[in-house]
Amino acid sequence: MLEFKNVSVSIGKKNILDDISVSFEKGKITTIVGPNGCGKTTLLQTLIGMGDVISGEILLEGESFLKMPLRERAKKISFLPQIRERIPNMAVKGFIEHGRFPYSGFSRKLSEEDVNAVKRAMEFAGVTQYKDMLITELSGGVRQRVYLAMQLAQECPYIILDEPMTFLDFAGQREMLKIIKSLNYNGQSVIMVLHDLNQALQISDKIVIMQERKIIMSGSPNDCLQSNVIEKVFGCRLQSVEIEGRINYIVV
Repeated sequence: MLEFKNVSVSIGKKNILDDISVSFEKGKITTIVGPNGCGKTTLLQTLIGMGDVISGEILLEGESFLKMPLRERAKKISFLPQIRERIPNMAVKGFIEHGRFPYSGFSRKLSEEDVNAVKRAMEFAGVTQYKDMLITELSGGVRQRVYLAMQLAQECPYIILDEPMTFLDFAGQREMLKIIKSLNYNGQSVIMVLHDLNQALQISDKIVIMQERKIIMSGSPNDCLQSNVIEKVFGCRLQSVEIEGRINYIVV
């Protein structure tokens, strides 16, 4: 389990999160939702050293996560950012191999285990056929799967995805959701931020609702729906609609 216990975070002299307590269970999909600017991304970025934890603690399986060496952290948690300022102008396979850096170190000499991990990651993300292409030549949907493959190559028990649907069309979003579900079926712990409430309610084991840089509620999708907290936070009304035997939610 990954736990935030009374965590407060600052950047410079500005407090950006205050007294956050939340847990992310192993082997589950947990999705963080909330209005823009409420602190969703900031909360996750705390795990990769963005911001200073000024009080509280972050525990991973009972150990202090922030006291672990950086390479050890990178073996435990992988992070897919929402936006990359620059698209790497390099071949897909070479890029995905960067995911093995926590294991290969500065020598970048890949062992047989590293090579196999990269191969498995490419196959799982469905990007093997693009391995010799430049990332700049790929469509947005394939490129996002390549970024995910680099994460998978790290072979971390926890995968963090910050708005993984960004820039994806409907087909790309559907494919990404299938991959995330498959990861979870294989025992992977997934923590992510999603903008789409219906997607969050459909795919998640647990929902964390944030507002004004605080956690308002966390619980199962059904608990969050029954409480009406989502509707209050987003200022909307959710209506359930059955489509092909599945319940979907639309904002009305």
